[in-house]
Amino acid sequence: MLVLRSRTDGEWIERALAHRAALLLEQAHLERKAASAALTFMFTYQEFAAIQQPLSELAREELEHYEAVLGELRRRGIPFTRQVPCGYFNRLHRVIRAREPERGLDAMLVSALIEARSCERMRLLAGALAGTDPDAAALYRTLTVSEARHHALYVRLAAECYPDHDVPARLAEIAEYEAEVLAQGPRAPRLHG
Repeated sequence: MLVLRSRTDGEWIERALAHRAALLLEQAHLERKAASAALTFMFTYQEFAAIQQPLSELAREELEHYEAVLGELRRRGIPFTRQVPCGYFNRLHRVIRAREPERGLDAMLVSALIEARSCERMRLLAGALAGTDPDAAALYRTLTVSEARHHALYVRLAAECYPDHDVPARLAEIAEYEAEVLAQGPRAPRLHG
């Protein structure tokens, strides 16, 4: 079950559908960034043996998704280009506390919430595109399942690595913050905008 404190409204889906090429380009960038985040955790928190194998597998899966989205971009004639970040990630990362061990805990939970929000919005996209663009709908359905699993993985790893902390309570706090970040952010046609 996704731990989100707000739901995406219909206005977002309308904006997203009007900018499908940009959203697909963003998806490629997000998959690559998710792989990088998993690798960063592995290197930064080498003392946690429990995260090494699962995050290695997650990084590979994210890179497979990256390649799949690149293929979809090519198939549609959409060039892969640099994309200006939407600001969601930088604003969301401000909730991460500065000192360890809280920093590592918060970073894992922020990653969990990013995966949860992606899952929610990709599910909406898959549903909205089912009748008009079955290939894109199938891609988003596949990604939705993975994002839900990744969300649960980050929450589970946080609980395993930080047993002395109240992980559900901190997750709820960060989820509230994530909802505020979305509410205050620009209403851009982006997965996290």
